[in-house]
Amino acid sequence: MRTAVLGTGIMGAGMARSLAREGHDVAVWNRTATKAEALAADLADQPGGVRAAASVAEAVEGAEVVVTMLYDADSVLEVADELVGALDPGAVWLQATTVGPDGARRIGERSDRLVDAPVLGTRKPAEDGALVVLASGPSALVDAAGPALDAMGSRVVDAGPDVGQASALKLACNSWVALLTAGTAQALGLARALGVDPGLFLDAIGGGAVDTPYAHLKGAAMLGGDDVDGPVSFALDGVRKDLGLMVEAAGGAGFPDELLRAVRGAFDRASEAGHGAADMAAVRTAFEA
Repeated sequence: MRTAVLGTGIMGAGMARSLAREGHDVAVWNRTATKAEALAADLADQPGGVRAAASVAEAVEGAEVVVTMLYDADSVLEVADELVGALDPGAVWLQATTVGPDGARRIGERSDRLVDAPVLGTRKPAEDGALVVLASGPSALVDAAGPALDAMGSRVVDAGPDVGQASALKLACNSWVALLTAGTAQALGLARALGVDPGLFLDAIGGGAVDTPYAHLKGAAMLGGDDVDGPVSFALDGVRKDLGLMVEAAGGAGFPDELLRAVRGAFDRASEAGHGAADMAAVRTAFEA
């Protein structure tokens, strides 16, 4: 298919890579043009054609599927008019940015060709085409975007017929990811503070009912210092942004938000210590004396 990816950060770049690897023709655009140009050059040997577009309209023109993977709802809305103005009548807009249900509904007011399509996964699943896509909106549009969705994801979860439902589910899923990451950091930090080798925490839960591969993945990064200095799968400040959306959504729904606020506080402390651009595992620094 002819596709366009708007936003070539960690996730957008990985999604463009997966589309190109599966033979789709990909136009990429980024506010910082050099990022899109560097990505297009890096993907020159992929089966699909990849080109950097100078504008949103240039990227979108002629595309059958357009993916937006930007920072927040405001950044999507900033390009929405230009995107919609260049969108072909039969094209599908897959809005993958994490924007929360209210943000999704605001964006959805701009086009009747939109599928609310946030994703679960970080850098490697994006690059491997192994994301889980949460989709809500008209089923005909989801079906029409099928080849692109198959290239980017391992499966699609039908979150409902209305734009905003997938974004609501994404917040619930990311609340679990944030809690697991902060909880792993807390357990390692508490063990250390009490004079126990923190690595023994991971040994103790290994193979048990409370074990999870994610604790070992992030725990290893925390113990090795790769949380601060290593590669970034999901930036800590991005998690803080999502936690803000969760608190806002919980308040609107009359849902207790004490735990969400506590987790956000841990990520806030780590960001204030200078680790906002590091991987989310750097929340570990919030649990140091």
